[in-house]
Amino acid sequence: MNEEQTNRSKIAEREEKILKFWRDNKIFEKSVAKPAPRGEFTFYDGPPFASGTPHFGHLLPTFIKDTVPRFWTMRGFRVARRWGWDCHGLPVENLVEKELGLKSKKDIENYGVEKFNIAARESVLRYADIWREQIPRFGRFVDMADDYRTMDANYTESVWWAFKKLYNKGLIYEGFKTMHLCPRCGTTLSNFEVAQGYKDINDIAVYVKFQLPISNSQGESKT
Repeated sequence: MNEEQTNRSKIAEREEKILKFWRDNKIFEKSVAKPAPRGEFTFYDGPPFASGTPHFGHLLPTFIKDTVPRFWTMRGFRVARRWGWDCHGLPVENLVEKELGLKSKKDIENYGVEKFNIAARESVLRYADIWREQIPRFGRFVDMADDYRTMDANYTESVWWAFKKLYNKGLIYEGFKTMHLCPRCGTTLSNFEVAQGYKDINDIAVYVKFQLPISNSQGESKT
């Protein structure tokens, strides 16, 4: 084993020791349970899609999100940091389509919507287990023991409860908006999903000039 491999091996060993120390001594749990003289600080953490394993693209936002709760914890607040999973939407559906070899909405209907939903749920739970192992290795402190999933009935009920409250206050209205549509999926796309396919290209630009009639204060027209 060369020197570089030896150093990498030592780093990996040190990582395992630190993770074990955190687990055995419940460092995160103690940071939440300790006295909070300044009260509660609520941190809204957008849940990730459980549609794959963590990758380098998750590192930067994870580090930033971890810094904020740590800062306010040190300032005397209690920050719960409850973890969650976004289980709905095209990321999970597209992944399951690939796993099942389905190519279109019609294929899903022929396969069976209920069976497809079960496969999607199983996929979410499978990747959630991988995230539970990986996130602590990022050095991030979060509560995964009391996590929530947007596909759970109690979460769905809480969304409907909030919607009803807004409706009762007259804050819900019907309107019209132009939306992007995916012809293959047969559904609308979010701004995030549209932006994923965006790229800069060089294209031909055509400019056409037209004469524009203008009327002066005397009612005379000219171009």
